[in-house]
Amino acid sequence: MKTSPNLSSKAAPKLRYSARELVRDPKVLDKLQRRSNLIGLALVAHSWAMIFGAMALFYVLPNPITFLLAIAIIGARQLGLAILMHDAAHNALFRTLSWNNWLSDALCGHPMMARTDAYRRYHLVHHMNTQQDSDPDLILSKPFPITRKSLRRKLIRDLTGQTGYQQRKAQIIQAFGPKGLGFFASLQQFNTMLGGALLANLIILAICSAVFHWSYYLIFWLLPFLTYHMAITRLRNIAEHAIVPDNDDPFRSSRTTRANGLARIFIAPYWVNYHVEHHLLMHVPCYRLPLFEKTLAAAGLAEKRETAPGYFNVLRRATSRSDSEDGPGDIVHNGRNRLKGNFTDGFSQDPAAS
Repeated sequence: MKTSPNLSSKAAPKLRYSARELVRDPKVLDKLQRRSNLIGLALVAHSWAMIFGAMALFYVLPNPITFLLAIAIIGARQLGLAILMHDAAHNALFRTLSWNNWLSDALCGHPMMARTDAYRRYHLVHHMNTQQDSDPDLILSKPFPITRKSLRRKLIRDLTGQTGYQQRKAQIIQAFGPKGLGFFASLQQFNTMLGGALLANLIILAICSAVFHWSYYLIFWLLPFLTYHMAITRLRNIAEHAIVPDNDDPFRSSRTTRANGLARIFIAPYWVNYHVEHHLLMHVPCYRLPLFEKTLAAAGLAEKRETAPGYFNVLRRATSRSDSEDGPGDIVHNGRNRLKGNFTDGFSQDPAAS
């Protein structure tokens, strides 16, 4: 296999590589970085079609199996909307730049109680400082490895809605601004922070009421959002950066995880599992990441990546501490800080960001 001279195994690792160091063929690089409004809209439409299709499945065939299936599908597509908003934060979801703000907010961010511009400001800091002390997402990977008992407690909190409740509570309190701001100033602040989210959720409520029943908003939008979506978001965070072998090497400071068809439906939608590739070239649209992997393989670079054969394999690594070591540890983040790594606008209100 041929290896780029600039990326030989003897070269000292560095935090970032240029696009031309990774992809020598200008035509291939142009294709990798090409955005499409049509594909972007199709992916957003696909996500919403699966959400309302899952509701329709239970509406037509109401039983415990279709109920659980709908919760899992909708929760995964809610993560999918967050992933598509993440692409828009990199100006990679749509070719028209302005669409990566207002259309991303309207169709992806606001329904998930997030804002693209605020997330962009936060998330780019993560890319510039991946796994370094100044990485704002380090709080998500730093505690690992943990015990199986610890992971079990975390997933129970996720699946029972405790994590989602605490995060949304912190987000809503934060949206009203600091104490002493004044009633009308607090309302204005809330409108700026969560007004779009409130409108988007009212629209979802209206659609559920018109097509199915108003309770479908509670059962098949809020419930997955506060439960299953929280659990697989945690799994995604673990898979991407927990227990990576080298925080200073961009090929090994994140992880690409293999995902079969079922994993892509229920855990890793829209190619989110190609995380090394995303960190190497963060402006590549998500739907072109498989091509980027093939390009790296052709150049003999794919073998340099940190990879895992599946999400269960990552969890086994992440829970390698013995249960005999289980016990309360140091709190590395609270509910308010936990907002920051989960497609919300927590970072924009952090005094350190000003």
